[in-house]
Amino acid sequence: MQRIATFIAVMIVTIAPSLSQPPERVSIGSFALDRTEVTIGQFRAFARATNLTTSAEREGGGFEFSGGWTRRSGWSYERPQGQPGADDEPAVHISWHEAARYCAHVGGRLPTMVEWRSAAYTESRDKPTDGFVRGQAYVYPVGNQPDGMNNNRRSHVAVGTTKQGVNGLFDMGANVWEWIADRRGDDALTAGGSWWYGAGQTRAEGAQWKAADFYAVYVGFRCAYDVRS
Repeated sequence: MQRIATFIAVMIVTIAPSLSQPPERVSIGSFALDRTEVTIGQFRAFARATNLTTSAEREGGGFEFSGGWTRRSGWSYERPQGQPGADDEPAVHISWHEAARYCAHVGGRLPTMVEWRSAAYTESRDKPTDGFVRGQAYVYPVGNQPDGMNNNRRSHVAVGTTKQGVNGLFDMGANVWEWIADRRGDDALTAGGSWWYGAGQTRAEGAQWKAADFYAVYVGFRCAYDVRS
């Protein structure tokens, strides 16, 4: 029993750091993109390192849509629907400004809409997997059919657990909306749809403008990075 307990303890120590380190990066031409959405564990590590209290935490809770945008007391990136979230769930209730700060902290930035669309819909790998074809553009981030995305559901799921899509990326369609670098005054773009929406919002034309200081249970992010030649 002692040997089993020691083995489990070693496994926990080995696995735990990966839950707080930035996601794996996928190179796509002149930039790279996080393979998954940034998680609760990863964002928590950043928040603690920078003494960040998010707007959702300061202002009494994040938003959910229920006949209009409704603030939910106590909802935050650590408690996405009022209960503690797992470290491998996507971080939500994050504003555009907070997402941009996280990306800068880990040496990246938010992706532009051009970059995000290229990564989400056009296969660029030399040796694609899962039946994808290099140079081909797809209707959805998982292919020409929407099967395998986390949409029309009751909540998000842990990152990297749905169908792997174009360029080996996860959840570019659904799970949670993702903040994009592009701004229009006080608004910023989000792309990819979320668990609450249908497949239509996961298509390239489904991107939506939202207030950059907005935060809600449906909105998260991933980072982009410049690739040096």
